[in-house]
Amino acid sequence: MNNILVATENKITTITINRPTKLNALNKETIEELSQAISTAEEDVNTRVIILTGSGEKAFVAGADISEFADFSPEEGKRLAGKGQESLFDAIENCSTPVIAAINGFALGGGLELSMAAHFRVASGNARLGLPEVSLGVIPGYGGTQRLPQLVGKGRAMEMIMTAGMIDADTALSYGLVNRVVTLEELIPTCEKLASKIIKNSPMAISAAIDAVNASYIDGTDGYQVEIDNFGSCFGTEQFTEGTTAFLEKRKAQF
Repeated sequence: MNNILVATENKITTITINRPTKLNALNKETIEELSQAISTAEEDVNTRVIILTGSGEKAFVAGADISEFADFSPEEGKRLAGKGQESLFDAIENCSTPVIAAINGFALGGGLELSMAAHFRVASGNARLGLPEVSLGVIPGYGGTQRLPQLVGKGRAMEMIMTAGMIDADTALSYGLVNRVVTLEELIPTCEKLASKIIKNSPMAISAAIDAVNASYIDGTDGYQVEIDNFGSCFGTEQFTEGTTAFLEKRKAQF
């Protein structure tokens, strides 16, 4: 890996985008490496939570590497967005292992889109978030026009996209775009604490819950039916037996 760092400890895999001189901007190679790292972590039985962050103190991901696509044709642009969404952004959203985005500074364009693909977000106080693509004569291409309205509502999303402006961490918190705002020093420890709480619970049930929640955002899919089906499937598992038995025996479940 040339552009990311991966470390696993205490069942938490931390994936760090490591291009500090480029403010961790996403180029083609970085997207491919992130896709591979997410897939590997999801398949790793020793990984129960993934934390996604950027190196340094200035940026989570300050956007895409514009130099790579400045001369693209319409068809090339379409392929760029399609491949990126399928291989990375949709893969993160549908990852059966929980993904927490630890936003340490600028999360702009593809960086904000990357964080929005995660299951939830924690930001440091110096974070600045936005989708500046229209200032370049293009629109968000990695799910920004879809996920941002889901998180903050249509009106706020339209304003953020059309003005191409940035919002600070506290505004992002008030919008519901991030779950928590902490100091930069507390960012990773806070995410690790949240991860440790997640790890205490059934990984099978968490995966089923992720699937059910995501189903409500898929056109033509009855999210309630997915919930019913996944709920029923839980009953035939060893983790359900362990969880209910532990509750009845007044002890902590061992998952």
